[in-house]
Amino acid sequence: MVAGMSHEVAVLPVPGGNDHNLPLAGRTGQTPFDYPDAVRMAKDYPDIVKRGLQMKKAGNAIVSFLGGREVHPINVRVGGFYRVPAKQEFNQLAEKLKWGRDAALETVQWTAQLAFPEFEQDYEFVALQHPGEYPFNEGRLVSNVGLDIAVREYEDHFVEEHVPYSNALHSIHKGRGAYFVGPLARYNLNFDRLSPLSQEAARNAGLGQQCRNPFKSIIVRSVEIVYAFDEALRIIEEYEKPEQPAVEIHPRAATGYACTEVPRGILYHRYRIDDEGLILDAKIIPPTSQNQKIIENDLYRYVEQAIDLPEDVLTWQCEQAIRNYDPCISCATHFLKLHIERE
Repeated sequence: MVAGMSHEVAVLPVPGGNDHNLPLAGRTGQTPFDYPDAVRMAKDYPDIVKRGLQMKKAGNAIVSFLGGREVHPINVRVGGFYRVPAKQEFNQLAEKLKWGRDAALETVQWTAQLAFPEFEQDYEFVALQHPGEYPFNEGRLVSNVGLDIAVREYEDHFVEEHVPYSNALHSIHKGRGAYFVGPLARYNLNFDRLSPLSQEAARNAGLGQQCRNPFKSIIVRSVEIVYAFDEALRIIEEYEKPEQPAVEIHPRAATGYACTEVPRGILYHRYRIDDEGLILDAKIIPPTSQNQKIIENDLYRYVEQAIDLPEDVLTWQCEQAIRNYDPCISCATHFLKLHIERE
């Protein structure tokens, strides 16, 4: 979770500032964002951007340390690792993570100062839930409206549909429609599984155990970063080197199902293999495609309440409504062409 926690930090908006650089909240009362990218933000607030980039670097250090390199790790194999470190080798990494945890706590407090639109919706949140940990790799799929299933049952309850106006598939919960995955879903369904330090950080930031405003996901993401550093340090503290770096695998014909919680939400994958271990069939449903329909719903609802804003401001805020979900599409940041026909 630490390795992928860096998506928003380097492009955070900033509260206050000089008059000409006031957040949009200072001019419209609607949104805290004013900088189009981290490069331009860094000119006015270099320390904030540097802190975000250093947290990203600390997270990447875990992947590099365990995986052999930051991108596309080479030390991971089926059944474990090619090599596992001795306990004392973690010492230098732990120091970076302690700094990262402190920086993450500062980031939670900083994001909590931002102004946010009033925009709470009645979402169905879906996430993993495990009795002993905040969701990551294991557990059942649950929701706030009664879903509680094994991961292997995913396709019995969720389906991807074609819509006539887009090439993107829309995932829906059968019989219910759009659903919400990602930080807000994990937080709302698993607050009690956050570490005590993370829970304290959330409360100090003004969050309760429930948060239904997607614009505040930036605070929730920051709380999750605190948890990621805190959990990484706990694992290092309790780590004992195993006798073998990997368990021996004997292929057999079978179908495997899994959900993992990546920063954007649940990633569902199913694989069917033969006796040689070759993949015969695979299905992967990433969180962005699962959130596609709820993103559209947010846009409809947000435009309804903000329709009287100037067109350029409304366009900007609609782009922010999309970025609340951190969608992994190249056009996510600046793409929207909004045309309003006013009667």
